[in-house]
Amino acid sequence: MVSKLTKLFSYIKFAFLSNICYNCNVFVILENFSNSKTLKEVLNMTLIIIIYILVFAIFALCGYAVMQIKLAGMNVKDFWSFIEANQILDKLYEFSQKYKTLNKQQQVVYLMEAEKVFTAFDKIPDIIWEDEFKKYDEVLKKYKEIKMERWISN
Repeated sequence: MVSKLTKLFSYIKFAFLSNICYNCNVFVILENFSNSKTLKEVLNMTLIIIIYILVFAIFALCGYAVMQIKLAGMNVKDFWSFIEANQILDKLYEFSQKYKTLNKQQQVVYLMEAEKVFTAFDKIPDIIWEDEFKKYDEVLKKYKEIKMERWISN
């Protein structure tokens, strides 16, 4: 009798953990399992169902994200380039704050990277990147300074 109760409680714990204990018929079904092979099959099927539900949820969330990007009037590729450009913008901002004077090679690299950032930010609506406007403005000022210095020296 004790072993049956122990089995029953382990079945109930499993049902609770797999979020199927809300169905009252689960307890009746689990009581009728006497063969451990059948229980293993039920456990395997339950795990497979949970995995399918999780995979479906992941695809649904990805689809929802793509739909939101499309509704904002952007391409997914443009949004991804914006994310990458945002990381470059942070590095350029730190670089522009740290170094007030740059040598010729550093200037060329800075100009190329800044142009990538400007191109990516131009494809994205302003409302999305308004939080980064201060950094964008500082990088733009440094970009203009370097362009002006190079134009004067040539």
